Amino acid sequence: MAISHSLAGEQDHQNLEAMKAGMFLRKVKSRMWKRPRHYKLQEDCKTIAYKSSWAINSYSTFSISDVEDVREGHQSEALLNVADEFPADRCFTLVFRGRRGNLDLVADSAKEAQAWIRGIRALMENMENMDESTKLDHWISDWFLKADLNKDGRINFKEAKKLLKMMNVDMNEEHACCLFITADKSESGTLEDQEFVEFYKMLTERTEVLDLFQDYSSDGQSLSQCDLEEFLREEQLEGEGSNEHALQLIDRYEPSDTARKNHSMSVDGFLMYLVSCEGSIFNPERRGLFQDMSQPLAHYYISSSHNTYLMEDQLKGPSSIEAYIQALKRGCRCVEVDCWNGSNGEPVVYHGHTLTSKILFKDVITTIANYAFKASEYPLIVSIENHCSIEQQEVMARYFRDILGDMLLTNTVDGVSSELPSPEALKRKILLKGKKIGNDSESPTGEVSDEDEAAEMNKDSPASESLPTDGKVPKSKQNLCRELSDLMFCKSIHFHSFEHSRMSAKPDEMSSFSESKARKYSKEAGSDFVLHNTRQLTRVYPSGIRTDSSNYCPVDMWNMGCQIVALNFQTAGMEMDLNDGLFTQNGCSGYILKPEILYYHPLQFSVKVLNMFPLQVISGQQLPKLKQKEWSIVDPLVRVEVYGVSLDQAKQETKYIDNNGFNPRWNETLKFTIHTPELALVRFVVEDYDKASRNDFIGQYTLPFTCIQPGYRHVHLLSKDGTSLHPSSIYVHIKITQL
Repeated sequence: MAISHSLAGEQDHQNLEAMKAGMFLRKVKSRMWKRPRHYKLQEDCKTIAYKSSWAINSYSTFSISDVEDVREGHQSEALLNVADEFPADRCFTLVFRGRRGNLDLVADSAKEAQAWIRGIRALMENMENMDESTKLDHWISDWFLKADLNKDGRINFKEAKKLLKMMNVDMNEEHACCLFITADKSESGTLEDQEFVEFYKMLTERTEVLDLFQDYSSDGQSLSQCDLEEFLREEQLEGEGSNEHALQLIDRYEPSDTARKNHSMSVDGFLMYLVSCEGSIFNPERRGLFQDMSQPLAHYYISSSHNTYLMEDQLKGPSSIEAYIQALKRGCRCVEVDCWNGSNGEPVVYHGHTLTSKILFKDVITTIANYAFKASEYPLIVSIENHCSIEQQEVMARYFRDILGDMLLTNTVDGVSSELPSPEALKRKILLKGKKIGNDSESPTGEVSDEDEAAEMNKDSPASESLPTDGKVPKSKQNLCRELSDLMFCKSIHFHSFEHSRMSAKPDEMSSFSESKARKYSKEAGSDFVLHNTRQLTRVYPSGIRTDSSNYCPVDMWNMGCQIVALNFQTAGMEMDLNDGLFTQNGCSGYILKPEILYYHPLQFSVKVLNMFPLQVISGQQLPKLKQKEWSIVDPLVRVEVYGVSLDQAKQETKYIDNNGFNPRWNETLKFTIHTPELALVRFVVEDYDKASRNDFIGQYTLPFTCIQPGYRHVHLLSKDGTSLHPSSIYVHIKITQL
């Protein structure tokens, strides 16, 4: 592996050499489970091998590309538990992509810990900076290493066939054999690493891209600047500036120096452009921050999590600071903290009256302080459900002040009274939302109604059959400490009616609705609900009967203009795909300006323009294998789903392709009509067809309709967890016509 200039420093070189030599690091799972493992960086600088102290020869491996983050110090439950035994400068955590658990390690010295921390970070940065072509080479090489069982750096045709099956490639053996012989430049009867890369590329040649290339090439060999400009104008629907853009694309993606000097593009450069970020379905101009961030908070959708502390279900799953870290790193801007009395005067966080584990309130607030603004600088709302005694509420207030410090906002920005401040005005501020004593109370404590989410959830639960016949939960009172009350920026209030809210609600007052109650209001008083949400923040949360941490569809709530539509972030699926899809735009800031129809004259909303949306699904590339079907090849189909206003909800799918996961060709056109593009989300789903049972999920990609780039585009697939399945993609052609 060629190491980039980012690793060229002497210190970086020494770190890598120390990692290659290998060293013993303690793997920590708990206070009682701390065992030495031998870790070493492989010569390829892409893989780390490790073995247990009891293993004689066998090493296991993981790829640097699987590592998402390296955290220094005591930044996990396991390492916090051993903080008194191992100092922070010897501890670090490797965070992996997807659902794989973290790896908590302790080195023998701070110097050794730094060698690994800096070394892995440098290798990660090196991988991030690779171009698409190099990334593909690395992906193929990783597969080669898996197949090279005796580690002699070469594989024969039988091993190559076996490997291709593992890679989801089903092939004509005679054709593959011819290509194998062509790639075997050394004529040894085996392929070495780079020879296998060439063999794979010949086998997966993109004829559909070659045909398109030749349609626009004047000489059939290359695209001149004029040819490329015509393609950008005619197919990619770029108008002004396509001339200049053509030159930029040649400079950026053409691998041949000669072609670049001649201002032309080869088929390799053309393919690199099409599979790049610029050639993707997501409009790059909408990836960065592009929206007006100076409007009142009530005008924005806010990425929001429910019971953020839970890693699994709502009844007996673990509570963890890791859940807060993961949510905040995903751009979540509203987290929930359920506070209960703990031992030794320390409040704890867990799902009350259940078997979920408990974590210290102090650790949660420290984690929030550390991660609040790593993914987004815009305000973070911390929704407090408070069940603590006055004494422990005083402890909570002290931790909020001491740990959050200047980040904590306790009153509105000067001069703002008729509406909430904007995300721009509240940058890098943490806003607490919870119960508040009325301003007329002079005592250091006050009584407030215990009408919170827990009471609402009781109505949703199966036990609610024993409630009074009017269905109302008897109201109880709770004493609230003035010190904690004064820190609340948003006041939790009971919702009486839309009329009552219009007449008396203040901008900083917020009501929470269970999904069933929110759905009821949207059906019975939709326009009143939308109007309410132009002024007030509304929080919606999952029903109490969703004990498995499943989610409701957030789109119905967004259509009503609800801002804080809280989901169980730990549960993958369509609902979280839609949430991730909506919040991928605008710099992943966690704030999306609602469409004008939902905050500016919402009652005058009418459909003015129809958008015809024909979408040709052309082909798929390197679809991943399903682990449960180790030796079968997938039969893929593509389903396109549109979510939005009821008129726009639609699903269509292609036929399935037999036994082809590496280059299936569908060439099918699906047609949709979009009435309200500002509220539409489009989800691409690839599944493995199964006639005997439910289809298996392969990958998906979700984005707002307004972020779609027309033309020939690649849809880069994501896993169920939302992590990249690179290089898996589907290749489509999109036209959007307004009628």
